[in-house]
Amino acid sequence: MKSLLKLNLVSAFALTSIAAFAVDATPKTVTVDGWISETGCGVEHASSKGANPGCVAKCIKEGAKPVFVDDAKQQVWSIDNPDSIKGHYGHHIQFTGTADATKKEVHITKVTMLADQGAKTDSMMK
Repeated sequence: MKSLLKLNLVSAFALTSIAAFAVDATPKTVTVDGWISETGCGVEHASSKGANPGCVAKCIKEGAKPVFVDDAKQQVWSIDNPDSIKGHYGHHIQFTGTADATKKEVHITKVTMLADQGAKTDSMMK
């Protein structure tokens, strides 16, 4: 009887410990500024200097996948719902959605065009 009680206590403690250390995998909503580019050129089209909507659209039409390049770190993120950015190829945008840092993937729920389409700014030239 004592061994059954010990087993129950150990099992309860183990389950409680696992639950306490479980990572919250719920995606957080983020709002991020950056450029829509494509897999072939990536960061090359991710600045006012390199912006080329026609080239980005042409490459996507020829099979390249659209990507998002964030302004802050110039990191390339895949877009899991590419239909959300149709009409914004090569544009500087702000998106609201979720980001999965492990997969380097974003899910875009809202797109806002930014005013500086092609205008040089110091923060983007670094």
